[in-house]
Amino acid sequence: MSNTEKSAIVTGGGSGMGAATARKLLENGWSVTIFGRTKAKLDKFLADIGQPDKIHAVQGDVSQRDDVQNLINSHIAKFGRLDGLVNSAGVAIGGSISEVTLDDWKQVMSINVEGVFNTISLAVEHLKKVGGSIVNVSSVSGLGGDWGFSPYNASKGALSNFTRALALELGNQGMRVNAVAPSLTDTDMTSFLTESDEMMALFKSRNPIGRAARPDEIASAIIFLLSDDASFINGVDLPVDGGISASNGQPNFFG
Repeated sequence: MSNTEKSAIVTGGGSGMGAATARKLLENGWSVTIFGRTKAKLDKFLADIGQPDKIHAVQGDVSQRDDVQNLINSHIAKFGRLDGLVNSAGVAIGGSISEVTLDDWKQVMSINVEGVFNTISLAVEHLKKVGGSIVNVSSVSGLGGDWGFSPYNASKGALSNFTRALALELGNQGMRVNAVAPSLTDTDMTSFLTESDEMMALFKSRNPIGRAARPDEIASAIIFLLSDDASFINGVDLPVDGGISASNGQPNFFG
């Protein structure tokens, strides 16, 4: 690997937005390590890409600090440096506050918040060496509340403010920390919504573009924030939501 060739880690890289981001990074000349809990997904991605010198996979769980340390060590052993970190691993659990269990709450927080703390805290010294960039995948659910989704809302709200705090802390050390805030995106995790005509009709009534996002559309925003084209963008939580967050919440009175 040349001294100028960049490399990145993408958590949740076996599918969805993470896989789309890894693909786009490879298309842009980066080397990539994908990280995820499901070996079959990681293996399929490697087989589809077929570039063993450019793509690496590590199985593990972001909520397990030893797994994350193994990820960082394995990436550095393979590629020698770390220029970008994309925190795309996440889980969503819904239900009313009387239905959600403490175990549900802990699972969401352990992956969506503690998992990001693990990756950044263990990767930061490598990122500092090259002036690296971090992009966290938050959500419009971190910008405002949803009905019946309080654990997820809390986790993404925490992630968005964690992003801002780290942007302040690390900016004068040559690093940038940003987030993207997607709305509904067509992935395996959201198939229970995207495959329901009733649910999609409700979503389209609030989204000016009138559809769910594609994973590659979120990935494009992530790649931009990682890139030198965004060299003066730091501490931003960028909505990639088709215009949902542009609304003040009132219904469309005029059709």
